[in-house]
Amino acid sequence: MTGDKRVVAVLGPTNTGKTTYAIERMLGHRTGVIGLPLRLLAREVYDRCVAARGPSVVALVTGEERIVPPRAQYWVCTVEAMPDGMGCDFLAVDEIQLCADPERGHVFTDRLLRARGLHETLFLGADTMRGPIRALVPNADFIQRERMSTLTYIGPKKISRMKPRSAIVGFSVENVYAIAELIRRQKGGAAVVMGALSPRTRNAQVDMYQNGEVDYLVATDAIGMGLNLDVDHVAFSSLAKFDGRRMRPLAPNELAQIAGRAGRGMKNGTFGVTGDASPLDDGVAQAITDHRFTPLKKLNWRNHALQFGSIDRLIQTLEASPDDEILVKAREADDLSALKSLGQSAEIMARCTDGPSVRLLWDVCRIPDFRGISSAEHASLLEQIFGYLHQLGKIPDDWMARQIERIDRTDGDIDALSKRLAYIRTWTYVAQRKGWTDDESHWRDAARSVEDRLSDALHERLTQRFVDRRTSVLLRRLGQKEAMVAEVSNTGEVTVEGEYVGKLEGFRFSQDKGTTGAEAKTIKTAALQALAPQFHLRADRFYNAPDTEIDFTEQGGLMWGKDAVGKLVAGSDALKPQVDVFVDDVAGPEVAQKVQRRLQHFVDRKIAALFEPLMNLSRDETLSGLARGFAFQMVEALGVLPRGQVADDVKALDQDARGALRKHGIRFGQFTIFLPLLLKPAPTRLRLVLWSLSKGIDAFPEAPPPGLVTIPIDKDAPEGADTMSGYRNAGERAIRIDMLERLADMLRAENTRSGFEAKADMLSITGMTLEQFADLMQGLGYKAEKGERPKVKAATEVVAPQADETSEPDEAGVPEAPAEDSPVTKAEGEEDVAPATEPAETKEPEAVAEVETEVFYTFTWGRALRAQVPQNRRAGAGAQNKGKPGRKGKRGAPQGDKPKAGQNFSARPPKPEKKIDPDNPFAAALMGLKDNK
Repeated sequence: MTGDKRVVAVLGPTNTGKTTYAIERMLGHRTGVIGLPLRLLAREVYDRCVAARGPSVVALVTGEERIVPPRAQYWVCTVEAMPDGMGCDFLAVDEIQLCADPERGHVFTDRLLRARGLHETLFLGADTMRGPIRALVPNADFIQRERMSTLTYIGPKKISRMKPRSAIVGFSVENVYAIAELIRRQKGGAAVVMGALSPRTRNAQVDMYQNGEVDYLVATDAIGMGLNLDVDHVAFSSLAKFDGRRMRPLAPNELAQIAGRAGRGMKNGTFGVTGDASPLDDGVAQAITDHRFTPLKKLNWRNHALQFGSIDRLIQTLEASPDDEILVKAREADDLSALKSLGQSAEIMARCTDGPSVRLLWDVCRIPDFRGISSAEHASLLEQIFGYLHQLGKIPDDWMARQIERIDRTDGDIDALSKRLAYIRTWTYVAQRKGWTDDESHWRDAARSVEDRLSDALHERLTQRFVDRRTSVLLRRLGQKEAMVAEVSNTGEVTVEGEYVGKLEGFRFSQDKGTTGAEAKTIKTAALQALAPQFHLRADRFYNAPDTEIDFTEQGGLMWGKDAVGKLVAGSDALKPQVDVFVDDVAGPEVAQKVQRRLQHFVDRKIAALFEPLMNLSRDETLSGLARGFAFQMVEALGVLPRGQVADDVKALDQDARGALRKHGIRFGQFTIFLPLLLKPAPTRLRLVLWSLSKGIDAFPEAPPPGLVTIPIDKDAPEGADTMSGYRNAGERAIRIDMLERLADMLRAENTRSGFEAKADMLSITGMTLEQFADLMQGLGYKAEKGERPKVKAATEVVAPQADETSEPDEAGVPEAPAEDSPVTKAEGEEDVAPATEPAETKEPEAVAEVETEVFYTFTWGRALRAQVPQNRRAGAGAQNKGKPGRKGKRGAPQGDKPKAGQNFSARPPKPEKKIDPDNPFAAALMGLKDNK
């Protein structure tokens, strides 16, 4: 084949191996050039050639990238960057049907007409180009290649039901981003491919898809130009695109070019629509599956024989019309628009007076408008570049450095990075132009390094925004129906297949709060499936855990360390609560039963330990009669009973019954009957929980802080909460039960009828101020009468009078006390009596006693008084003590006066004498003592 100048058109649909065939043919020659429609595809073909022949003989030339080794034999280029007149053995142009493209068609047409290899030329493309090629290249041979797999139309399908390895195609950046965001939420993420991406970013995204990190690809029609991707299904989200001037529907052959990416090699593929796209007409769908399209009749053309005598002459030659009916004049391209705009500048006109200047201006106008800001903005930039090149012969380094430096930033979002990538492409293109800078290699590397950094940052942002690796991995493993590996850290963090999915709190899985919708459902399904073995391991560890690792909260929760594993619920009685466990259903009934048994054991042992005195009381079979009934009431009241509630029962207890109850530690206080051991913090905390459960209270009252004698009253607390807390409400504060009984002992010694004042010991044991104590006493039923009186401060220093020389010592050898007119400090409450006579020589004291006013309270019993005996005596003293100060009636004030020795008061008939048990071995002796008494 090397001897003839053969021209071959290799035509056929997608997935026929045309590009692979061209690469193989090129590498079979000594030298070759292949032109490709996209720099993304050019980079892919370059990598394949390097893999086959090595980097030392393969060059890559695009508008923004130039890799040319010294011994380059094979040139991989974009069609616009193909070198003219190189004289290579082989030449190929891919996607030749783009001759009909409104924007770039004239470039492909020019290569069809003028580009030839010395030995072989290939034109690769769709079968619709057969007629134009036969007309314009009469000597061309044709090779028809058939698709290697079947392409099938399956109609519309929701994105949520899209199968893995699918590509969803959109025709705008906004559309692509919206679809990618939706797929991230529902499917775990997608790779994004657009023509505006740099090759580095595009390759990173494609690799992510090809490696299986994500199962979906969202792309523009850029994937239709020969990119080899492992795609099973292509779905169109729209059937129209903006072609640079207007929105237009895609032709069937354009749809086929994209849909044909589905299926690779011998693997069949499908295509359809999704989103808002309407279903394809039957005829269009059939044409795509059968690869039958209307042949192309016209190709875009622009004159290549340019004349540079003047700007006007150059414009005239660019706007020349073709002389072949198959060719049509291309619409005005961006470079021609820029030339016309700059040609109106007086300064540009003054500079372009010769051919080389006009040629230079044309080269500058061919800089693509990558930025896309506006035509005027682009023309202004081109004018600056042309000015430097024409005046200085080069672009100044400092100006070039400033342009690149302000773009060299990797902060910002996807849009910001995309704009910077578009801007750097301009300077990458400029740096590729030979002779435009002093050090071409330096500026190429500088622009390329910035583009690489921006590309990496953009890939990172795209991945962060549109890929949820966790959901993607879990969905893939769920689809494989294989057991997944879950790991639980010491802090409860759960990872499934290496991806964090949430926390295991006790025996309930709490998934990551940042997930919603389908993503959340996927994570929970995968996590619970993988955690099934972990639940059993954790249940075994919990069952064997010591009681020190388990605790209860003041709201009835049951904790294992920091994790809630259950809660207490009301049982048959207050001391027998039941357990409700917190175990996920997926753990299974065996795990739930094991957790329930362990928690019930803990609760039962905790109650037995903290309420041991109460449990012993309930089990004492020696108690009988009233004592047994009273013990039952104490157990029901959880060891604390207000005396007022059981006053009659207490009164009915004889001394033997009381003694039997006291053996269990019961104290019969004036205000409360209680077991002192159960007032400690730990039993109090448990008692409040058990009492709240038995009463059906929603929000349990909290136990007071330990060590406080008085606490503020919680007005919202349920009735009886103060007693269960070990306190009694009195005024604005509540006082601890045991300290209240100590106070009551002190109050017995006071005269509650005529009134008394608070002693220092009373204030000390309560830890209150006088005002707070007065409020407490009123809460206990006393009246507090406030008063004021003068308070005399002790003199700072008093000079004692001189002893009279004539004074005689008393019998004890001590001089007599000074006369009553000597200055002395009066006791508190005494009247200050003036001396009868002034001593002749008495020195003034250095500090005179200062009189202030002090507040005091007088306390008297404030309720109706009725005769009542002291609680530790019999009740028959009422008549004898009536009217005596210090006594109190039923529910009256504390008794003060103590009975005289030997007194015995009783209001009841004498207690019948206890009969002697005849079975008692000492019965005879006892009877004898009885008879002799």
